[in-house]
Amino acid sequence: MTHIAVLGSTNMDLVAYVAKAPQRGETVTGREFRTLPGGKGANQAVAAARAGADAVSMIGAVGADAFGTQLRSALDHSGVDTDLLRTVEAEATGTAHIVVDDEGGNAIVVIPGANGTLTALAPGDEGLIASADALLLQLEIPVEGVLAAARAARRHGVRTILTPAPAQPLPPELLDAVDLLVPNEYEAATLTGLTDPHEAARSLLSRVPEVVVTLGARGSLYATRDAEPVLVAAPRVTAVDSTGAGDTFVGTLAVALAEGGCLPDALTWASSAAALSVQRTGASSSMPFRSEIDARANGATS
Repeated sequence: MTHIAVLGSTNMDLVAYVAKAPQRGETVTGREFRTLPGGKGANQAVAAARAGADAVSMIGAVGADAFGTQLRSALDHSGVDTDLLRTVEAEATGTAHIVVDDEGGNAIVVIPGANGTLTALAPGDEGLIASADALLLQLEIPVEGVLAAARAARRHGVRTILTPAPAQPLPPELLDAVDLLVPNEYEAATLTGLTDPHEAARSLLSRVPEVVVTLGARGSLYATRDAEPVLVAAPRVTAVDSTGAGDTFVGTLAVALAEGGCLPDALTWASSAAALSVQRTGASSSMPFRSEIDARANGATS
């Protein structure tokens, strides 16, 4: 039985679709607005559930408002356990304000709200982490909370996968508790000061044992301390909306690894999931189910 635990953000995504994103001081007319469940933590939880994990548990926080109710319901509907998703009376639910252009690119402003209260583990959190095959972490909640969860996972021998987004400098003690780091190119450069992904990956291996640098349409680069780096190509697709693609990749990757897959094969499977997600709008709403991922990975068209 595969069990994925996620500690992270739960946001409502407020998405505007435009031909071209506005520059500073510019006003543009959009063609559509949508309100969609999101947050990097919740996104990764939904991705893992749809990818076929037997159990997915979400540790996070929402406000006592309509968005919080909607997000809890959406997670429940996706098969994610929300028993440890807290409701914080004094805070609003987190929101992400997203602009998506015609090339599928996006720009995002996140307002943490209740997510900002996740500075420590609450009763029951460590026990849940201890029961998991993997713990997924991101940085849309306070680093103190991320560190507490990573240390708990290390105490219990649970594999910890960190997505270092939004990009920011990280305390050494957090990286010491991470097994697999999954930055994109920008995040890898922020952490190392190196713009070449291969050089950045090599640098990061001095701090964590395994690194996957995601390269967008070019695929992903896997690096470990005891082997040569492996470049895994991504399927060629036309992107409609890249929001949530990275979270789809990580959630799916965690399931593949929990099921005993080797990392190169797991990366191919996760890349297939991400390729499917960018062909649809929204974050969690775009995430594919296992049957779709298998079909894509096996060369079938979706």
